[in-house]
Amino acid sequence: MFKKKDQFAIQLSNISSNLKESATFFADYKLTNTSDLKIFSEKMKDYETKGDTLVHDVIKDLNNAFITPIEREDILSLAMSMDDVLDGLEHTAALFEMYSITDADEYMLKFVDAIRNCTSEIEKAVELLSTKKLLKLRDHAILIKDYESKCDDVHRQSIKHLFQVEKDPIRIIQYKEIYEELEDIADSCQNVANTFETIIMKNA
Repeated sequence: MFKKKDQFAIQLSNISSNLKESATFFADYKLTNTSDLKIFSEKMKDYETKGDTLVHDVIKDLNNAFITPIEREDILSLAMSMDDVLDGLEHTAALFEMYSITDADEYMLKFVDAIRNCTSEIEKAVELLSTKKLLKLRDHAILIKDYESKCDDVHRQSIKHLFQVEKDPIRIIQYKEIYEELEDIADSCQNVANTFETIIMKNA
């Protein structure tokens, strides 16, 4: 298992911290006008670029490592699944800018809050991984799945509400796309949780 300062433990920790920071920025950023949207999407792009670099480093080091603390594919799967969450957040920020949406509704806020909570659990779980506290990982995996399940409910409510109240067909298309992207991000968080469970199963 990971020694405290194993290079892969450090790299995974850096990926999870960057993800948590990006989700927090995403959730806390106050959009008031369209010029804010440009700043918002550019900053999210910076987080995403940093995330890609961190994942690239993991892949490079996995190729060079003689032995790894846990199976290579599990380290890679964890890095890639965290990266998928960040890619989704960056893509959503780009959609907000593309459609000039400055007024996130209650459903978007619920989604984003749940996703931010997921990234917090992911970060905690990655720290436990590096200290070999494998069985404690499961608690965080379960919480992530709970948040994802809440997002399923929010998704259903959001689509229902959209078709009931919105009359503008273009607005319907734009909002529906954002809701679906947020739901996909929640699914990506669940994939991270599944990877944690695979690691527990193989190594605990």
